[in-house]
Amino acid sequence: MFSFPIQILPADLVAEAATLNEKLTKGISNLTNLTDDDIDIGSTPKDIIFEQDGIKVYHYHPLVEQSKIMKTPLMIMPPLINGYEVADLQPDRSLVRNLLNQGIDVYLNDWGYPRMVDKYRTLDDYINGYFDDTVEFIRRYHGVDKIALLGICQGGAMSTTYATLNPDKISHLVLTVSPIDFDAYRANHKPHEGLMFTMGADADVEKMVAVHGNVPATVLNESFMMASPFILNYGKYADVVDILDDRLALQNFLRMEKWLFGGPDAVGQMFKEFIRDYLKGNKLVKGTLEVGGRKVDLKDLTMPILNIFAEKDHIVPPPCTVALGKHVGSKDYTEFAIATGHIGIYTGGLAQKVLAPKVASWMRERGG
Repeated sequence: MFSFPIQILPADLVAEAATLNEKLTKGISNLTNLTDDDIDIGSTPKDIIFEQDGIKVYHYHPLVEQSKIMKTPLMIMPPLINGYEVADLQPDRSLVRNLLNQGIDVYLNDWGYPRMVDKYRTLDDYINGYFDDTVEFIRRYHGVDKIALLGICQGGAMSTTYATLNPDKISHLVLTVSPIDFDAYRANHKPHEGLMFTMGADADVEKMVAVHGNVPATVLNESFMMASPFILNYGKYADVVDILDDRLALQNFLRMEKWLFGGPDAVGQMFKEFIRDYLKGNKLVKGTLEVGGRKVDLKDLTMPILNIFAEKDHIVPPPCTVALGKHVGSKDYTEFAIATGHIGIYTGGLAQKVLAPKVASWMRERGG
């Protein structure tokens, strides 16, 4: 007599169906009663201290006594193609809040949402214009000669470029999952690692910009999800059934979704130049990058550098980040690994315990 390898009993089916129905009922109630305030992101108290052309600079309210705050301020530089809220997703998963609790005086540059007229902005406009204007303002506002920089992903590549051109204005350079060498992963990469770089190298960016002006966030999101299509397109939504009856877990899931799908479009000309010069040309490490007629030589990075990477990063594989160490002129260069993924380095449970304390102790040891 033939028997199925998996025995499915009618009683078990009934029990499972009842449990699922209970979850769905509770989930519908949770979803119906949640408001925008319940899934708020970027909520750590702050003031807008500087603004130009839709770009804002935030100064966060301190969370420790004034006597415990470091003298050197830290500016966080997010990527242009993602919302700044990844650094402040929710109160218990917030890089910003964790840095404040460590006594760091935190500023953050919010690139905002580009208008169609902004599609002509260049790399030079951002590095020698908006980026430098922000640094200059904070130096005056805070009354210091130099500030510390913390770059996030693409913002890390931009921070590296800026610090190379302006070493006299930057006291400490902290990079997190930042793409530096866009060829470094190719030698021994695992499946799906660096897939974004491969896709970007094959993309007809000229045509994308010609069609859209600014490349829509939806196009960028679809590209990111293709790096791990089954997990990011299907797996997480199948798993959400298990948390529908847990209001807090559901809120956390929706906050991440709100950040993922609420990002800005990519500025047309800047996007073309970044893909051409960084991703395809790999000019940053080849020493052939020029911004505004000025050559970017990584040997000019002489300030202390803390280069943090995620061991499980499939978007920016570790070799792309740690390659920086071979090119800088600084004698004070430190690498630090966290056993998490690309986004988990800011939102994961482990990162909440180690990332900000590492940045703070590293800065204090170097006179921060």
